[in-house]
Amino acid sequence: MRLALVDMKDQDVRRLIQVIAYICYSEEFKSLKQELEQLYGAAGVENPSVSAFQDTLYALLCQHEDMGNESAGLVSSCMH
Repeated sequence: MRLALVDMKDQDVRRLIQVIAYICYSEEFKSLKQELEQLYGAAGVENPSVSAFQDTLYALLCQHEDMGNESAGLVSSCMH
């Protein structure tokens, strides 16, 4: 996954950062990340904490976009 933040306006970058912060501090994020860390650790995945963080953030960003939130287009516009 690569972020194309260079092509985004400052206000769009700020909104995306707000969405990411909101997601990362949510109970849903914490719970899913913890669950994935345990699964990845048991499966012998290298760096299970980092992988769990990335996968959780990606999944919840996609969910945020699918729910039609006002900043939904920001996620797909910056992911390649």
